[in-house]
Amino acid sequence: MFLNFLISLQEKRQQILNEMRTLCEACCYPGLVEFQGAFYMPDSGQISIALEYMDGGSLADVIRVKKSIPEPVLSHMLQKGLRYLHEVRHLVHRDIKPANLLVNLKGEAKITDFGVSAGLDNTMAMCATFVGTVTYMSPERIRNENYSYAADIWSLGLTILECATGKFPYDVNEGPANLMLQILDDPSPTPPQDAYSLEFCSFVNDCLQKDADARPTCEQLLSHPFIKRYLKTHVDLAAYVKSVVDPTERLKQIAEMLAIHYYLLFNGSDGIWHHMKTFYMEQSTFSFSGKVYVGQNDIFDSLSNIRKKLKGDRPREKIVHVVEKLHCRANGDSGVAIRVSGSFIVGNHFLVCGDGVKAEGMPSLDELSIDIPSKRVGQFREQFIMQPGNLMSCYYISKQDLYIIQP
Repeated sequence: MFLNFLISLQEKRQQILNEMRTLCEACCYPGLVEFQGAFYMPDSGQISIALEYMDGGSLADVIRVKKSIPEPVLSHMLQKGLRYLHEVRHLVHRDIKPANLLVNLKGEAKITDFGVSAGLDNTMAMCATFVGTVTYMSPERIRNENYSYAADIWSLGLTILECATGKFPYDVNEGPANLMLQILDDPSPTPPQDAYSLEFCSFVNDCLQKDADARPTCEQLLSHPFIKRYLKTHVDLAAYVKSVVDPTERLKQIAEMLAIHYYLLFNGSDGIWHHMKTFYMEQSTFSFSGKVYVGQNDIFDSLSNIRKKLKGDRPREKIVHVVEKLHCRANGDSGVAIRVSGSFIVGNHFLVCGDGVKAEGMPSLDELSIDIPSKRVGQFREQFIMQPGNLMSCYYISKQDLYIIQP
């Protein structure tokens, strides 16, 4: 069998469209990650999709920390997201795996990554394409046969088994070809019956039937004895997820996300500048040069004036931020206080460097062949207080103080 994993530009566009279409049409459904919006950056051709922040990470992250997930927790985490995709949206996800099942600190589990999902016109329709993660592919998909919703049920079975035992049930050390032969020729993996309940073993075995027609539907799985066994068992999913997440690391992630997106917008093109408004609400305050601005519009106008002065009359030589230090701490029960400091230099792009600030695609101080002190035309210190907003898992700037130090 011969597989080509190169993704063409047309395929990538289709994946992006699939992702956005599914998220838009399933807005606010409890079992799916919430879609917040999308925007296009014409300078780079980049499309950014803003999704709900799932602050507990993925089930793959949970396994790394906890080594395994108890049966009651797994039972309560099996939300109706997959059932919604199959029975309402008529979609085969095609990439169900621990890394695509996310959790938040509220204890909610949600499906993400719909880039390779496929729509079916009716419940009897079939797909005939080879996309997704090979590791979790069903036998019929590996044989390149037509497949339907049952392919996701197989992937779910492997995922649940991996979450419960803490390890993937097949040997992946000899490459994908050998893995596919194991899936096709070896008996389906089963949980050890001396370590797990009969109901759990039955649930996994039903999902991992080699014959796709023998696998249950999502609706049938939700009435399975394994799910019923723990219906009356109290499971505090929020407490469980919080026991996995390092609160310091979570604060650092929020702080880095704010800094990266805030300064990218500030130093970016005029076409995306209007998105800065979404960082604030009517009760937000911004202090600068002895004045206090209140509300979304006043703050945006004030920042626009500062940005205009920094940009000057020659956009190729505009003054931009270099973030050198970033510190954060908890503020109250759910807020985050962030302190940022750095330099202004003449350039085209916002730079991240120093104090362990990490940003994908952004250079660190070690990677820059630039002498920042010699290029410095000023310095800044900025403080932000972030609070949870009305939208699910979104934060806004409730208070901001900016200090500019000129040489």
